[in-house]
Amino acid sequence: MADITVEEFAREARAFLDANAEKRPPAREFVWGEGSDEVAVFDEKDRDAEALEAEEAKEWRRLRFDHGLGWITGPEKFGGRALSGAHERAYAAVENEYVTPGMGIFTISLGMVAPTILAHAIPEVQDLYLRDLYRGDMVACQLFSEPGSGSDLASLQTKAIRDGDEWVITGQKVWTSSAHLSEIGEIICRTDPELPKHKGLTGFVVDMRAPGVEIRPLRQMTGGANFNEVFFEEVRVPDTHRLGDVNQGWTVALTTLMNERASIGAGGGGGSGMFGPRRLHAMLEHFGLDRDPVVRDEAARLYSDFTVAKWNNQRALDKIKAGGLPGPELSTAKLALTNNLRAYTEWVARVLGPRITADSGEWGTYAWSKMLLGVPGMRVAGGTDEIMKNIVAERVLGLPKDPGIDSTTPFKDLKVGTQRD
Repeated sequence: MADITVEEFAREARAFLDANAEKRPPAREFVWGEGSDEVAVFDEKDRDAEALEAEEAKEWRRLRFDHGLGWITGPEKFGGRALSGAHERAYAAVENEYVTPGMGIFTISLGMVAPTILAHAIPEVQDLYLRDLYRGDMVACQLFSEPGSGSDLASLQTKAIRDGDEWVITGQKVWTSSAHLSEIGEIICRTDPELPKHKGLTGFVVDMRAPGVEIRPLRQMTGGANFNEVFFEEVRVPDTHRLGDVNQGWTVALTTLMNERASIGAGGGGGSGMFGPRRLHAMLEHFGLDRDPVVRDEAARLYSDFTVAKWNNQRALDKIKAGGLPGPELSTAKLALTNNLRAYTEWVARVLGPRITADSGEWGTYAWSKMLLGVPGMRVAGGTDEIMKNIVAERVLGLPKDPGIDSTTPFKDLKVGTQRD
C-alpha cells in the first residue's frame, strides 16, 4: 500500500462521503420543547426494527469496505489499509459531518470479538472470518456470562468435551447482546473441571446457526429485549475454531474484556448533547429551578464529572492508539460512566418529580423513564460496580485482596481481617 498522508486520506474520505451520503445539517443550539425529546441512551427498538437497522448498517459497511475505508488500520491481507490510528481518526472526524447509518450492531463484532480472533485464532480462522466481519457480511456476539457466572466469569460451567477433531459444547449463556442478529459468537467454556477455575477454560468461535443452538429473548424493565439467553445442546465445534491453547481461555477472555470495558467506558458521552450544560440549564429554566442554588450546583457537578470522564477516557484511548499498554484509566472508565449516569438520572428524577413516571404527553418528561430504568443494568454490564471497585483497589491501588469465604467455617467464627483466597 503506497504511503498516504493523513491530509490526503481525509480528502479521499470526503470524496467518498460526498458521493454516497448527505451532509449533516449544522448543529442547532438546544431549545427546550423543540425537536424530539427521545433520550438516546437505552433507546431500544423492537426486533423487526432492529433487524432493519442492522441491514442498513451492513450495507454501509460493505460500501465503506469496498472503497478501502472499512478497516483502515487492518492488515492488507484481510482487506485493510494498514494505515495508522491517525488516519482512522481522520476518517471518523470527516464522517461525523455526514448522515450515515448507526454502527451499534458492530460494537461487539469489531470492538471485542474481531480483535480476539486476530490475536488468538489460527490463520485459517482469521481468513474465514475477519474480512467478513469488517465488511459487515457477518455479525459476532460475545458468549461469556452465565446465570451463575457473571462478574465471577471464571466460575462458568458451560462445558466443552473433546471428541476427536471436534469439541461438543453444552450449557447456557445469558445477557448476550445481539445474539439473534449474529452469525458467529466467541464463547468461553470449561474444558477441564479438575484444574483451578481460571486454568480450565478454553475459547472457541461458534456458529450461532448450528444445530443445538437456541436463542431466547430477555425482556428488560425498559421494555426492550436486545439481550438474550442462549442454550447449547451438544453443539459441535471443530478444533480449528479454538482460540488459543487448550485450558488457556482466561487469557483469551482478558483480551476481549479489556476491549469491552474500554468500549463501555468510552461510550458515556461527556460534556455535549444530552449531558451538555445547555440542556441541563434549559430543564432548570423550564421547571422554575434555575435559581435554586442546590439544584444548580448539582447540575454543574454533573457537567464537570462527565467532562472529566470524557477527558480521562480520551487520554487512555490515545495512549493505546499510540502503541502504549492500557493503564489504570480504563479500570476506572466503566465505574465513572455508571456513577455519572446514576447521578444524572437521580437529578432528572428530582427535577421532574412524578412527570418521569406518568406519561402526561408533556415534552421532555416521560421520555426520561427509559433511561431511569436502564441505568441499573449498566451497573452490571461489563462487570458489576463491586467487581470493578475490587479491581481498582487491588490492581491499581495495591490494596489487600478482598477476603474470600471459607465454606467449612461458620460465618460467626470467621476472624475479622482474615485473608482467604
